[in-house]
This record gives sequence, C-alpha cells and structure tokens, in this order.
Amino acid sequence: MRPLLFILITAALPAQIKLNQIQIIGSHNSYHAGLTSSMAAFLQKKNPKAADALDYRHPPLDVQFSNGVRQVELDIFADAQGGRYAQPSGPKLIADAGLPADPPFDPDGLFIKPGFKVMHVQDIDYHSNCQPFKNCLSVILNWSNAHPGHLPLFILVENKDGGKRAPYQVEAEAFTPPVFDALDQEIRSIIPSSKTITPDDVRGKHETLEEAILTDGWPTLDSARGKIIFLLDQRRSESEYIEGHPSLRGRVIFTNAAPGSPDAAFVEVNDPLTDPALIPNLVRKGYLVRTRTDADTKEARSGDTTQRDAALASGAQILSTDYPFDEKSSWTGFHVSFPEGGIARCNPVLKPANCPPLR
Repeated sequence: MRPLLFILITAALPAQIKLNQIQIIGSHNSYHAGLTSSMAAFLQKKNPKAADALDYRHPPLDVQFSNGVRQVELDIFADAQGGRYAQPSGPKLIADAGLPADPPFDPDGLFIKPGFKVMHVQDIDYHSNCQPFKNCLSVILNWSNAHPGHLPLFILVENKDGGKRAPYQVEAEAFTPPVFDALDQEIRSIIPSSKTITPDDVRGKHETLEEAILTDGWPTLDSARGKIIFLLDQRRSESEYIEGHPSLRGRVIFTNAAPGSPDAAFVEVNDPLTDPALIPNLVRKGYLVRTRTDADTKEARSGDTTQRDAALASGAQILSTDYPFDEKSSWTGFHVSFPEGGIARCNPVLKPANCPPLR
C-alpha cells in the first residue's frame, strides 16, 4: 500500500495537458506572396472571381511564426528532374494581353534544379515567399531553433498534381509512392528526427495509429514543445502515401484520414457550418482536426464572422485563415484571433482541467 502522503500529493498535481487539448491559429496557403500586378490585371479581366479569390498574401514564414501563427500550409509540386515549371506561361499571357512585363519570377534559377517546388497554380500563381520546399523547411527549422520551447508547429503539406486546368498549363508530375518517398527524404534531410513528432512516435506499441489516439491519446504538450509536426492535406493521396507503410509505419507525415482507418489521427473538416456537431464529436474522440474560418476572401470582403465564430467554438485544434492576428483584411478589418488574446488557448470543447495560459 502506498503512503497516504504520496496519494495526497499525487491527487493535488494537475493532469498534464495533451497536444490535442489546445487550439491554435494557422495561415492558409502560407507561402502565398500574392499575384503580381500584371497577372492580377490579366486574371481580373479573364476570370474576376478567381482574381478576387487570390487577392491575399502573407509575409515570410518566420515572420508569421513570430506574430503567433503555429500552423503553416505549403502547396508543393513534384519536380524530380528539375525545370518542369521553369518556363511558366504567365509572362506570355501578360505580353499577349498588352500588359507590362512583371519582374522575373526566378532570378536565381531555383526552378531549374530538381526538388519539390512551392506555389499555388502552375503557370498562373507561382510566386512564393519561400522557394523551393527545402528552403521553406530551413526557414521553419531556423525559427524553431531560435525559439526553444515554442508551442509545436504544424506544417500542412498539400501535394498538387492531376490534369491540366487550362491548355497553357504544364501537367503537374504525379505523386506516386516513390515520389512520396522522396518527399519524406527531403523533409528528413532538413528537419532532424529530434525535432519532429511522427506517426511512429504517437502509435507506440499499438497496432494502429487510430487505436493509439483513441486510447492513450496524443503526447503531452510539454513533450511537444519545440517540435514540428507534418500533416497531409489531400485525402485523395492517402492510399499512395500509406502504400507499403501500414498505419503510417516509417512515414513522416500524418494523413488526412477518414475516421475508422488504421492511419486516422488527423482529420480535415474545412467547413464548420455544414454539420455543427461533426467537429466537436471528432475532437471528443481524440482526433486532431483542422477547419477553416474563411475562404476565397469572401468573409474578408463582407465582414461576415459566422464561419469564423463557428470554427472558434467547434474545438477544432487548428483554425486556418488568410487573416491571422494582425494580418487584417484591407476591406473590412476581418481577422482571426482569440477573444481572450494570446497565440493559443485551451480547447473550448475538451476543457482540460488546470490549463495554464499558453504561449
């Protein structure tokens, strides 16, 4: 029998906050440097709706982190041989429309070299605040090393592939299992394992990742401080990423998996309004959820906070926006922050006991 004093002291200690018991704010398409002036004019004439949706931009990733953002999103294009996207159609489209030439988009020749590239839409929207993917990872790592003990950084990776959207676009390279192997290798070449939390770390001795998060749950927040966690945006690519890696064994990135799948731990529910009970139910079960507070500059132009407020209340741990903190909309001042201030807060659905102020 344990001494009474031991029992009393143990009972008085607060339970450790877990990684999924907080809520943070992230930026959508965090690399997006905005359309150049002539491309914006071209697109406004050809497709005003698309031009309006792309009318946002973000500062460099390290600046975003220093401003409080704890999740960034990077859209990547595979380019195994190099040069696939080095001659975009944009400059010719601009010239044919009689518009002045924009500055060269790749003066350092980065697009000629092999490796994953970061951009939104090939041939149209290809300016980024970091390039290529390896350099973006270096920015993330350098900021993390300079700020020991920071809240964990979530890196949402969206792989861009599939057919052309228009005749003038180059076809994106497909993301096959070997291409995903190369993606993991690029991440590991920059981010040391000591700085990451991977599916293997969370699964532990459980048979599946989902079993682990539904029973033992996520690591503690204290153990996750200073770490970097990678998430995969595209559910359609889940089968290619898990091929040969059941329940994500040996992989770096958590997939956006359907609940009930062996690899299910992270789930995207981008619209918190369609089914208001969905996100809170997933959060209570133990899943990590990402949702969006706004999209396509609509809320930024109207000032409508309905989706933002629903996302805040939903318990989704990651709130993605084009307007985090002081990056306010120029039209209405729309932005996303926590009512009580700070860069993070205790999860409003899980409501962990004795949760301290988060920073």
